[in-house]
Amino acid sequence: MADDNEDAEMKRARSRERQLALENPNTDIGFCGRILVGLSLIFLLITLPISIWMCIVIVKEYQRAIIFRLGRLLSGGAKGPGLFFVLPCTDSFINVDMRTVTFNIPPQEVLTRDSVAVCVDGLVYYRVQNPTLAVANVSNADAATQLLAQTTLRNVLSNKNLAEILSDCEHIAHFMQVTLDNATDDWGIKVERVEIKDVKLPPQLLRAMASEAEATREARAKVIAAEGEMSASRALKEASLVIAESPSALQLRYLQTLNTIAEEKNSTIILALPLEILPKFINT
Repeated sequence: MADDNEDAEMKRARSRERQLALENPNTDIGFCGRILVGLSLIFLLITLPISIWMCIVIVKEYQRAIIFRLGRLLSGGAKGPGLFFVLPCTDSFINVDMRTVTFNIPPQEVLTRDSVAVCVDGLVYYRVQNPTLAVANVSNADAATQLLAQTTLRNVLSNKNLAEILSDCEHIAHFMQVTLDNATDDWGIKVERVEIKDVKLPPQLLRAMASEAEATREARAKVIAAEGEMSASRALKEASLVIAESPSALQLRYLQTLNTIAEEKNSTIILALPLEILPKFINT
């Protein structure tokens, strides 16, 4: 764990060094370059005021401009937002969008650690944190981030069990976010959030899981019913012991039962007979 932290710190230090090197580049364009820049200035002055419209560049609030002069980065890093000037013929610029970008990770077929094939897709939110690195260190930062997100999703899920994938999506998404953020730091990309959208299981596995869940519910219902029967039998046993101690309690219970029957079925006529005379009729 300590080695991983040291490696991460070393990577961040190297990234900061590269960032400083790009933000403060060597702007020496040589003798020929200075001549070309001078000719460009002369051309600009001769063609005024028409040429002034070729030199004005407006960058929007959510954009930054990376300026190259004769192929070299200008010192000071990205420009904008607002208005600035470039020299015709010698300067070129690239606008970089700084807004958060959202893209869907296409469904990835993954074989989990317990040999179950699942199809998983997700969402990634990222933005350009350093436009200079995003332009100078990678040819297409958006495409590189999207491809890296796909491979990271497959690599992370292949080391997880199916139960871990289904129950711990939030932890997996956070781990992916940290991994992607560290990997894209050299590209000037900040991965803000990763979400697991859906985990699709094979139909056979879904049917097996449904059967297992149904069997578990039925077994639990039988256990609950058995526990209820046991509790009811204990209560009846205690009630019989109480009634046996007092014969009048049995007669009151009998009358209460008759009252309940009379409320539910008014057309039923019930004749209450003492229980003591029943043995006489049986003997005769």
